[in-house]
Amino acid sequence: MNLTAIIIVAIIATTIIKLTKTGEKSSGKNAELKNALGAQAREIAELKTRIQTLEAIVTDEGYDLKKKFKDLEDDKVA
Repeated sequence: MNLTAIIIVAIIATTIIKLTKTGEKSSGKNAELKNALGAQAREIAELKTRIQTLEAIVTDEGYDLKKKFKDLEDDKVA
């Protein structure tokens, strides 16, 4: 085998090894991104539940009445 063929095979082998390592790194990053995305989805679901609860409290007729009584009490103290 001549020297040129050996150099070409070495370059190709090095390139294949580098591409394989890059693929391994990106698959690890994909897993991290999927975990982060799942955590964000859970947080959004929790926040939606909290917003629904707050909306139910604020739109409740009793809430408005209690607020008016509290405002009247605050005016008496001042």
